[in-house]
Amino acid sequence: MGALLPRGHSLPPLVVTDARGRRSKIWDIAPTLHCSIIGTCLSAAELRQFFGRLGDASAKTASDHTLHSYGVSAAGKHDLVGKLLNKTLDHSHEAAIRRFAKASTRSQVRDLWLEAFEQGGIPGAYWALLTHPATDRPLIEEVFGQVHMLSHMIGSSNRVDIVRLRKLERELGERDDKLSRQEARLSESSREHSALLRKIEVLEMEVRRQEIAARTANELTTGALTTPAVLQRLDAEKAHSSQLAARVAHLEHEIKKTQRFAAALHKQNDQLQREVTALEAELRPDDAEQADHSAAGDLHGVTVLYVGGRPGLIEQLKAIVTRRGGTMLAHDGGLEENPAALPGLISRADATLFPVDCVSHAAVGQIKKCCRDGHKPFIPLRTASVASFMAAMARHDTFQHRSRS
Repeated sequence: MGALLPRGHSLPPLVVTDARGRRSKIWDIAPTLHCSIIGTCLSAAELRQFFGRLGDASAKTASDHTLHSYGVSAAGKHDLVGKLLNKTLDHSHEAAIRRFAKASTRSQVRDLWLEAFEQGGIPGAYWALLTHPATDRPLIEEVFGQVHMLSHMIGSSNRVDIVRLRKLERELGERDDKLSRQEARLSESSREHSALLRKIEVLEMEVRRQEIAARTANELTTGALTTPAVLQRLDAEKAHSSQLAARVAHLEHEIKKTQRFAAALHKQNDQLQREVTALEAELRPDDAEQADHSAAGDLHGVTVLYVGGRPGLIEQLKAIVTRRGGTMLAHDGGLEENPAALPGLISRADATLFPVDCVSHAAVGQIKKCCRDGHKPFIPLRTASVASFMAAMARHDTFQHRSRS
């Protein structure tokens, strides 16, 4: 314990806390704690799925210890994999994080931990406690000691249960793979069933046509085809033809709806792909990020106006624009700030951006009018997210032309 958690006033903190009181990230936590976090807060099956989603070909066959080593190594890196690992931990223990978020003092955090420890909810509580802004070094040492000794007790008294747990985890992973394959087979069977139904309809129409032709030929041969019979059959065929025409019209209408829906999905997919690409570029390690920005993302003094959006993201967006050599102005669209200030801000900006899902109609109308009058571009964003903002900046002519000049 002393070697793992050294004491002394000159030592760095076990967790680097945020000045604004936000939860810490896994790379803010001392490396000496990463082993206990990965071993306690994520199962081997969860690690296997995590690295499998990242495209690691060895994830399916790697030993539990190898996967654990991968996880500990990723925990100490402030890169895309480290951020995805932190997101996976937050998602897996979302309920515990919400429960601990109600605590504001060290004492309250400790009480919640002891309650969870007694009830067996250790993985989520351990992660929530280590990342809580009110947690201090003595509390971390106390909790780490409990988790450390618990692992010894479990190892000595529950070896059979551990073996069974690992077997169940493997079976769970195999079951998930089996379900994925079954879903793929069901989708393929559904497509084949639809194709068979269409083929049956075509064959039924062909059989009906042949029956009518054979009956008509027989009646002509036997002389049974009289004028009233012909007229009666003609009326029946007209009614059947009308039904078929109505069905064809309905199917054509459905096809057009499907085509419009597919086009909308294709457009949305393109937008999402651009946003993912822009966001991945922003989340690259610092050296690659700086090289990318200097090569193609320098805004060269562009002034951006952002209207509407979520207040919690404004400072983050400003930081992104500033890092790229630009300036960002912001206006909430009239919720609290004066709408009369919008025209002056638009005149100072090179381009105005606004998220269509988080801005008032009045603000949008004012933006469009002022931008058109001043011959300034305005850029609607799909959502009030960092990804949509980054994608717009990465592809819009206003930023690209200025970055090449």
